[in-house]
Amino acid sequence: QGSANPAVLLSGLVIAVAAPWTLAALEMPPLKLRRPVAIVRLLGLVIVDVVRSNIAVATIIYGRKRTTKRASGFVTIPLDMRSRHGLAILSTIITCTPGTLWVQYDSGRNRLLMHIFDLVDPETWPQQIKGRYERLLMEIFE
Repeated sequence: QGSANPAVLLSGLVIAVAAPWTLAALEMPPLKLRRPVAIVRLLGLVIVDVVRSNIAVATIIYGRKRTTKRASGFVTIPLDMRSRHGLAILSTIITCTPGTLWVQYDSGRNRLLMHIFDLVDPETWPQQIKGRYERLLMEIFE
């Protein structure tokens, strides 16, 4: 709230010094965009998917579908993408989409573990993630 007391100033100083040092430890490669135009397509797709997921989750929680039996669960998705930038954006897309959560990434096997709130058909999720998001992210970053 605009306070400049010593505790606020000290914490700001600590963050200002620690943040760059911490981020440097991530050793991200330089960002190179192969097809920047694909970003627009990806953004449009993500917006539509987030709106649809918001409606679907709200309907399940607040609507008549609450009484039907629902199952949530985990799905493992094999990925082809290796770009750290692409993986970071994919994790953000999945986690920001209501009803889905990026749980774990196994870099050795290049597999993603996701949690799905309303898991109807586990077999459709790998193709959905790979076909909708991974393909575009690979166009952009690889």
